[in-house]
Amino acid sequence: MKTNSWLIFLVLLLLTMTISSGNIQTLSYVESSTSLQVIQWDGGRSELEFADINGDGWKDILSVGDHGNPFVNTQEHGIMVYFGDGTGTNWTLYQNGNFGYGGIAVGDVNNDGKLDVGYGIHHNYSGNDFGDQILEVALGDGSGMNWVPFDDSLASQGETWGMFTSDFGDIDNDGYLDLGSISFGCCAGVHIYKNMIIGKWRQSFGFLGGNSGMEFSFGDINNDGNLDFVVTHQYGTVYFGDGTGNFVLKDNNLPPPGSGGLLGVSLGDVDNDGGKDLAFIGSGGAVNVWKWSNSEQNWINLSANLPTTSSFSKTILYDMNSDGFCDIVCFGNGNLTIFAGNGGTNWTQIANFTTYTPGTYQAMAVADVDNNGFPDILILENEGSWISSRNYLRFYKETSTPTALEITPIFPRGGERFKNHSVRFIEWKSKVPGNISSKVKLEFSSTGNGGPWITIADSLPNNGRYQWLVPDGVTSSNCFIRYTIFNSNGTATAMNTVPFMINVVLGIEQIGSVVNGYKLYQNYPNPFNPITEIKFDIPKSTNVKLIIYDLVGREVAIPVNQSLNLGSYKVQFNGSNLSSGIYFYRLETEDYTKTNKMILLK
Repeated sequence: MKTNSWLIFLVLLLLTMTISSGNIQTLSYVESSTSLQVIQWDGGRSELEFADINGDGWKDILSVGDHGNPFVNTQEHGIMVYFGDGTGTNWTLYQNGNFGYGGIAVGDVNNDGKLDVGYGIHHNYSGNDFGDQILEVALGDGSGMNWVPFDDSLASQGETWGMFTSDFGDIDNDGYLDLGSISFGCCAGVHIYKNMIIGKWRQSFGFLGGNSGMEFSFGDINNDGNLDFVVTHQYGTVYFGDGTGNFVLKDNNLPPPGSGGLLGVSLGDVDNDGGKDLAFIGSGGAVNVWKWSNSEQNWINLSANLPTTSSFSKTILYDMNSDGFCDIVCFGNGNLTIFAGNGGTNWTQIANFTTYTPGTYQAMAVADVDNNGFPDILILENEGSWISSRNYLRFYKETSTPTALEITPIFPRGGERFKNHSVRFIEWKSKVPGNISSKVKLEFSSTGNGGPWITIADSLPNNGRYQWLVPDGVTSSNCFIRYTIFNSNGTATAMNTVPFMINVVLGIEQIGSVVNGYKLYQNYPNPFNPITEIKFDIPKSTNVKLIIYDLVGREVAIPVNQSLNLGSYKVQFNGSNLSSGIYFYRLETEDYTKTNKMILLK
């Protein structure tokens, strides 16, 4: 789509949007943990994942336990699945294996439609192939109970101490999930293994040594269509991928990781530009959110008014109040607090509750288990005095009651960039009155939100996640997914409001590329309130006009209208006299014109 038609489309699309920072919904939670106490846990860190492992439409909880797994003063053993029934109240535990203590990932690694698991462990005590390596993958049969090892050549690069938090992601865009994992403490390092499809794996990137904080996650940070990853590690935090399996450290301007890495890292798209942003707990307990700037090739601090001191240990970036903006969940020392985001310029506390004493963080996950449209929170925390302390699973349900059937896209939301034939996860959440069994249909259009539509999958269980093989032969910046939920009481439909891209290379707006010596940067901050800074370069003396337009194309300001010499310029724009909403800034010279979008939030 040409620039002018894309601008017209975006204007028409966004005319219906209302952007406001007022009336932020607060959240409340009630504990519902009784059925999770069926066996005793021990102590130490772990990883928790929500996934519909048996395909019944209800989210389950998966783990490989804590230090008590397998059978170390507990009944924990192997892969632990707490099957859910959609209420968030009733969980049924099933375990298989004689190993554990570590991290777990869930995904379909052999593309047979059944979910599999990958795990990094410290207790590889098994006497057979299932659980005898500190990094493994096991195929599932769709029941969540039976597993077959799929792990040849994993843990073959000097990982002799133990691995921990793990994640699946298609790092080389070949249509199959690959595996990444971080060391259990010092000194097994970080390792990325390519899926060779036949049950074998080959390391494409990795290193040994250094202290680990045991957090690892894949995500596309610079929005180039290739997966990157973040870790809590002494040697660095952020690594950018090139789409072949190679990675390079990109901590530019971030605080130094220290002896154990930045604490409690997580990824989420805070400003809805399609690229993942980074959260962590910094020095003194400061809650940090940072954005990567492609134009500056640097990290920019979006922490705004977040706490500069705290006792938090972990962050999760997620839209908890369902307003379309990413929020930040913080937990540590028995205190959970949620700060609502507005796109990166301001954070407002919308929930806070205390757990048990001392409430030391061991693991945490969020997901909407009961389909009320608001995510619930699962915490593994250590409780009790030092002599008798142990870990407990605590589940906190958000208390809202839905009144109408709805479905809401989570990923992609718009602005994301995918490569042909890569694997990505389509995610959604829903509001289902009475939480009756529901099905979901997913459709794809590469020619705008009017279709034509191609069915991705139909009659899926309403479990919030689908592993998608991005189609071949598509090159488009105007891609949409249409979500339809249906049950015996009705039907509801939604789609991403802003298009995402397939096989479209990074352009001026994303990386600030020079065109004939001209360069228009993204404004920062964006969203802003009420002041933002617009940057541009000009290669010669010329007449320059910088114009601000509103959604319907009216000129609302002209910050620059004069002759300027060759150089780089920074122009402050004050929008205090304007209403919240979408605006455009346009740079015009004798031989160059470029328009970018910005958001004003008050």
